This record gives sequence, C-alpha cells and structure tokens, in this order.
Amino acid sequence: MTARMSISIATPSELLVESGDVRSVRATDASGSFGVLPGHADLLTVLPASVVEWREGDGARRYCAVRAGVFSVSEGKKIAIACRQAVLGRALDELEQEVHLAGAAQTEADRRARVEQMRLHARVVRQLLQYLQPSAGRGAFPGSPADDLR
Repeated sequence: MTARMSISIATPSELLVESGDVRSVRATDASGSFGVLPGHADLLTVLPASVVEWREGDGARRYCAVRAGVFSVSEGKKIAIACRQAVLGRALDELEQEVHLAGAAQTEADRRARVEQMRLHARVVRQLLQYLQPSAGRGAFPGSPADDLR
C-alpha cells in the first residue's frame, strides 16, 4: 500500500481544499521549487505568489494559484497552506484564465473602494467646513461664545 498525505489550503474566508489522498506536492519558495512526498521532514516556509501542484491518489493533478502564503509539512503526511487569496484549477490553462478573471475582479473592487473612500472623505470635509465657517448671526461651533452674544 502506498503512503498518502493530506493537504488543506485555506484563506481567511474559506477552506478551499481538504483532501486526504495526496501522493505528492510541488511548490515554490524563495529558494526555488521543491517537492514533498510522504515521510518528508517537518517544514515551514513562506510561499511567494506562485502555483502549488499536487497529485491525488487517482493520479489526477490539481493546481492552486496562491497570492502568497505559509506552507507547512507536519508528521511527514500533513500539508497545510494558509494564504490571503487562492484560485483553484484542474488544468494550468484554465487556472491562468481564472487568475486573470480574479485579478480583474479584484482591481474593479479596489477601484470602487477608492471611489467610495473619496466620496466619504469629501463629505467629511464639507461637514467640517460647515462647522468651521461662521454663518451670519451664529458662531463657528454650536455652543461657541458667539452664540452667547445673541
């Protein structure tokens, strides 16, 4: 019987992969590409934006593009990847398309967030100016000494 490993890939919002039937894993860290087989020594490393590949017990290859993350091997059979963002794919060409789509969606979400931030900032500035500019017959702030003179 061939030894198996388990793999889990998680982001802060979801568990993307949890499989207990993995034969091998390939990933990349700052030192280069590396592979993990059952019985590997415990390992903890940081992954840059890269693609993690693993082979399941039935021989199927799976892929996950990670933005960056932490890769760990424990007990020679438990692989865990924690990352900010990840995109799963069954084939590299499909994964590439998914990564581009996810990147475009993230860019659009960032743009919308910046626009909303600018709107809120402008609103706060307008409200501050209303309080700081004295109007006819009232002070700069409610309850200011100018209000007592009326």
